[in-house]
Amino acid sequence: MVQLTATIWVSVFAAPLMLFSAHPLLNSAGVLLTTQAILLLQPTHTPKQKKQGTNLHAVFNLTSILTLIAALVVIEYNKISHSGDHFKSPHAILGLITYILFFLQAIVGIAQYYIPALFGGVDNAKKVYKYHRMSGYLILLMSFITIAAATQTSTNKNSLHIQLWIVIVASVATLVGIVPRIKKQKLGLD
Repeated sequence: MVQLTATIWVSVFAAPLMLFSAHPLLNSAGVLLTTQAILLLQPTHTPKQKKQGTNLHAVFNLTSILTLIAALVVIEYNKISHSGDHFKSPHAILGLITYILFFLQAIVGIAQYYIPALFGGVDNAKKVYKYHRMSGYLILLMSFITIAAATQTSTNKNSLHIQLWIVIVASVATLVGIVPRIKKQKLGLD
């Protein structure tokens, strides 16, 4: 993910900077933070490691969510300021869905760990963990697909020139680093 983020940042800074520039910068930073948040919990063994890992996971993800919200605000303001079309391209539609999923994922994660009473207690909240983990991996995959779709937008083709193959290779490389660390038993797959 570092390679993908670096590629995006180099492409943005190589082009003339404008309000739009903050959108890919913030989004790539948000997905990088999310990736790091996932890696923080892979693996944890002792109760102390699990608690520290979970707290850091929450901090990284909160920072990621705030960064992603800022990216959404930037692109919406940019569209409104020049009467651009909203949510027309596959990238825009996938992006909106991904933003919503990130937000819902954060709410569930915070609630299950910090407010387990909402689930009827700690034991019931822990039953949600495997779904939270699984959906987190799927949202990360959705993020990569959304970034890939961004390479097909006119803004990218005319200004940033981020190549689809680079996004695919960097996304696969990131997944190669994450997938082997997934504990099947924590997903209820053993």
